Amino acid sequence: MIGFIQQLQRRTPLGWLQLSHEKGRLLVALAGIAFADVLMFMQLGFQNALYDSNTRVNRAMSADIVLLSPKALNLQNLSTFSRRRLFQARDIPGVQTATALYINSITWKNPQTRLNATVQVLGFAPDEPAFNLPEVNQQLDKLKLPDTVLFDRGARGQYAEAIAQVDRGKTVTTEVDRRTLTIAGVFSLGASFGADANLMVSDQTFLRLFPRRDAASVSLGLIQVKSGYDPQQVAAALESYLPEDVRVLTVQEYVQFEENYWRTASPIGFVFGLGTVMAFVVGVVIVYQVLSTDVNAHLKEYATFKAMGYGNSYLLSIVFEEAIILAFLGFIPGAILPLGLYALAANATALPIYMTASRAVFVLVLTVVMCALSGALSTRKLQSADPADMF
Repeated sequence: MIGFIQQLQRRTPLGWLQLSHEKGRLLVALAGIAFADVLMFMQLGFQNALYDSNTRVNRAMSADIVLLSPKALNLQNLSTFSRRRLFQARDIPGVQTATALYINSITWKNPQTRLNATVQVLGFAPDEPAFNLPEVNQQLDKLKLPDTVLFDRGARGQYAEAIAQVDRGKTVTTEVDRRTLTIAGVFSLGASFGADANLMVSDQTFLRLFPRRDAASVSLGLIQVKSGYDPQQVAAALESYLPEDVRVLTVQEYVQFEENYWRTASPIGFVFGLGTVMAFVVGVVIVYQVLSTDVNAHLKEYATFKAMGYGNSYLLSIVFEEAIILAFLGFIPGAILPLGLYALAANATALPIYMTASRAVFVLVLTVVMCALSGALSTRKLQSADPADMF
């Protein structure tokens, strides 16, 4: 091992010398790699924001087990099932509470701009908290008043003035289908790809907003398990006990159910994944052009090395050295630029777009693979070079 390190120290860094000799070509290569990295970072960032934002409500639910209709696709496309199933669920040992949750989307007027916006309405009985959100649970008494709502502080749109008025204790009202709603408080949850904001309301207010909905038809059932019971075992007992018109998932499975919809069934997830692949391909092409040009420019020098007795493996190591150097140098600006772009996109869309260490490592690995693949492609002509043909 020591001898190998000493050998590396004595080795002339021909790859770096060739790259640094043509500074213009080096800068073009680094700009191309950084561009490909920025594209991959942005696509992966939007993809993560898609999954994160659309599972916020799921992760905030105060439940160990979730009941839903087998026809449900995702949170914005929930079918209903009979509330009777919640009463039946309470017969199972280990079930502590079974809470009904009503969910639907509605168009309302922004109280600040008077423009229409799509919001997701979450209705539940104020005496039966449905979410692990302290801001909501501290204001449940406000929801007992008719046509009173709690508004999402993380909404997408211009709501700063209206939220500031609510924080100061002032009354803010808005309209929904010619019905006046009073915003009595705010909480923090955040917008998603499916809705600009979330509204917390009582089940009675929900039914007034959606008069065609029957109180006996619920969107989700939130089951809390007694201490000492295993949620998996209780979920299995519920599944065998309840009819087939209701599906039983643990809360972790329900979050995964929502994410899988956006990952596989929704075209948005496919588009972001395809965008990442295309960015990788763009990077391969750019680095290949640079390395291929470099190999052609120094083909006679490589042929001279062959004539001196150096094998193909040594010559290939020079090209791969260039590829690895390009990968790490190009990754630095490619990882810094997305930080500002993430902040800009998060501010414009109210979506959770931010850099993560795991994503940075993943893109770095992709960059190294991208450059190594380009290096392998660009060495095909080098391996067939014959010194006799060069001179």
